[in-house]
Amino acid sequence: MCGIYITNIPYEKEEVLDKLNLIKFRGPDNLGYSKKGNISLGHLRLAIVDLDVRSNQPFFYDKYSIVFNGEIYNFQDIRDELETLGHSFETTGDTEVLVKGYAVWGKDILQKINGMFAFAIYDFENEKVFCARDRLGVKPFYYYWKDGLFEICSQLKPLMNSESEVSEEAISIYLDCGYVPSPYSILKNVFKLSPGKCIEIDLVAQSMNISEYWNLESVTAKDISYEKAKEELHKLLIDAVKIRLDSDVPLGTFLSGGIDSALVTAIASKITTEKINTFTIGFNDPKFDESKIAEEFSKILGTNHKTTFCDANDALKLLPKFQEVYDEPFADSSALPSLLLNLTTKKGVTVALSGDGGDESFLGYNYFESIRKATVFFKVPYFIRSFLGLFIINKKSKFKEWLSIKNIDDFIVRIFVSMNSLNLVKNDSWINTHYSIFKKLASDEKQRAADLNIKLWLENDSNVKVDRASMAYAVEVRSPFLDYRIIEFARTLPVSFRYQKELRKKILRDILEEYIPSSVFNQPKRGFSIPLDDWIKNDLKEEILNCLNDSFLNGVPNLDVKKFKKQLYNHMEGTEINGTNIWKLYVLAKWSEYNNISLGSKTN
Repeated sequence: MCGIYITNIPYEKEEVLDKLNLIKFRGPDNLGYSKKGNISLGHLRLAIVDLDVRSNQPFFYDKYSIVFNGEIYNFQDIRDELETLGHSFETTGDTEVLVKGYAVWGKDILQKINGMFAFAIYDFENEKVFCARDRLGVKPFYYYWKDGLFEICSQLKPLMNSESEVSEEAISIYLDCGYVPSPYSILKNVFKLSPGKCIEIDLVAQSMNISEYWNLESVTAKDISYEKAKEELHKLLIDAVKIRLDSDVPLGTFLSGGIDSALVTAIASKITTEKINTFTIGFNDPKFDESKIAEEFSKILGTNHKTTFCDANDALKLLPKFQEVYDEPFADSSALPSLLLNLTTKKGVTVALSGDGGDESFLGYNYFESIRKATVFFKVPYFIRSFLGLFIINKKSKFKEWLSIKNIDDFIVRIFVSMNSLNLVKNDSWINTHYSIFKKLASDEKQRAADLNIKLWLENDSNVKVDRASMAYAVEVRSPFLDYRIIEFARTLPVSFRYQKELRKKILRDILEEYIPSSVFNQPKRGFSIPLDDWIKNDLKEEILNCLNDSFLNGVPNLDVKKFKKQLYNHMEGTEINGTNIWKLYVLAKWSEYNNISLGSKTN
């Protein structure tokens, strides 16, 4: 877990070091710098495996130098294969394995490695740079490219400068999603490399080529018995957890009251000989609190458990840290308790396993029930539904909006791209350009929704939240459910194995029952969230009203100011619940203020 940087822009050493120091939290154990020819390489290291300085980066081998962020979980297997080919090793870490594997297999190394990663390898003999990002986008990768000049970094802040301009298209997407999805960034001319893709830069030809090495594929449910599927999945989960337990620093797990983290913790507890350290965030509001259930899990599994309670004051104290580490506008309010969780966790361990990714593959979210009901609704021909809509006078009626949605796939998009849009002019062309693949991957509507979730929300919301919150306190989070083998296997299972009407994640529940009685874990799903709507009306009210003034709102491109101000007023009066949209604008305002960048214009 680290921060990477590489460029051929002729910066001085001190300029590069200044850039890296902006994100020093990503790697407090070592700041490395090297210049080879016209290429500057920088690296911030959080030492996890092979703590010796010999594994510091940039790391050199033969004609290659590498900067690498992440973990290759199966690096021991690749190392063994390379040793049979005559290679020897000076370190016990995965960086050396990765660069030597690239020297042997080139880009085909990507088909061999299982991990979370973003890396750049400079071939200084042939003047080429090869970069890649992991299959699910767990690790971040930003890049700038113009006229043969490039700059690559783990985060956006080091790529900002006095010429940076905000992308108005990105702001419009953010207003609908609450985040800026790849390949966009909030800045013009800076992009994110999408998951499962790699970049090849030819410095002589001044050319850049982006290609795909992995993606979700079209799938049909395999012919397999439920018991056999459960057995195979259980074995996969055990292996996914096992390969993520390799660490030279203290390790634990995040343990909420949910199925996924409980299962990860249960498996880890069975594999390891020592007690696992587990960590939970609790809330005083029982509608959001899962700490009591997590404590029951801990007693059954025999873990060393730590619960930290979060109230509005605790969250508000973390706003400066939030602005420092989330360097794009990011409106998932659960980022605040995530920061607090990692702050607490760092006091006990440096590596934590999490249950992230279970809901996506095993159909755990509330919206899957909406899709089940909507499937029946959308069997009514569109011309009939649109005709009925003519008789609804209230243009803001939610039912009228439902009637205007053409088909179930458009309804699925609306789950992730706000129905309650704040844009004056709505344009979803970015969805069709970059994310429409979900429509072609499966015949079952719930699986198509899960696929869009994996491609859009998981990468750009969940993974961003976890990466920035953990890196803020130099914690490495590993997520067994994001093992691509589990993603691929789950998609081949009949939907009924995972979802049966209101029973979600059935197959995971049945596996977990081998470790924890079902009477303990069969609880209503709460999710990892905060009482945001209430905080906005009370603890944050004065701050938000001051921040979201007319001057700011009128400067937000494509914002329907009149609509938003009405939502803000009604929320504060308690007649409507509009916390999500209010938080989006508040975060955008604080981002603009913190980075001293005007929306729609150059930096001051």
